[in-house]
Amino acid sequence: ISMEFRNLSKVYQDVISDICHKMGVGMAEFLEKKVDSQHEWDKYCHYVAGLVGIGLSRLFSASELEDPIVGQDTELANSMGLFLQKTNIIRDYLEDQLEGREFWPREVWSRYAKKLSDLAKPENIDMAVQCLNELITNALHHVPDVLTYLSRLKNQSVFNFCAIPQVMAIATLAACYNNKQVFRGVVKIRKGQAVTLMMDATNIQAVKAIMYQYVEEIYQKIPSTDPSSNKTQQVIASIRAMSLPGGPMASRHHYSPIYLSCAMLLAALSWQYLSTISKATEEYVQAGEN
Repeated sequence: ISMEFRNLSKVYQDVISDICHKMGVGMAEFLEKKVDSQHEWDKYCHYVAGLVGIGLSRLFSASELEDPIVGQDTELANSMGLFLQKTNIIRDYLEDQLEGREFWPREVWSRYAKKLSDLAKPENIDMAVQCLNELITNALHHVPDVLTYLSRLKNQSVFNFCAIPQVMAIATLAACYNNKQVFRGVVKIRKGQAVTLMMDATNIQAVKAIMYQYVEEIYQKIPSTDPSSNKTQQVIASIRAMSLPGGPMASRHHYSPIYLSCAMLLAALSWQYLSTISKATEEYVQAGEN
């Protein structure tokens, strides 16, 4: 790693050194304290993922693959990381509990239970789901920034690299929303669904359509009695306004043969990867239950 780093141009070395330093200092801060407030949740996610978004954005601009504004607008780049990290934290509740880790903010879960682990108890499932919905609503507030960020990208490879994790995240949140299974096992999107998302998320209009589809799915599941229902409806309304269908969609029939070959290879590798990860996770969860 050190050898590869020294082979890079100084402009790239400077970005990487700066981001790694800030990340190390931030992660060390949270070695000695838990995530209490929603502000601290944002701060933790900034250290472990937002800084990655900022660093990558600066590299995109430094390489001239993207315009300078992509690397300069750190707020949007930070939101890209926060959306992904919050999705992972929300989805991984049970796995983190089995490992003795806690990343859900106390400010939120303490309104629903005395201890975070209590949310996994069957008698607390209704309160647990309400807590889950509130955190998902919090994460959805990053989607407008995500769409603005992606709309600025011009390089196809950079766009694909950035867009695919984001559409995976919105699909995951839609699967987790109002879902008791988050507290009982592993919630995951289907392998075929994942491959379709990877092949479709190749332009901003397609991504907007995907976002629209999944926030509509969430909207249809909002319980009228949910304490966060109004906030969830409001954030979905703002996402709808930015991602209304109607723009030109990329047609797979216009892809070149080499692109299709690469896409099918990616799909096959992704399916194998997801299969391996899913099996390993299920075995781990079962071992924890035993």
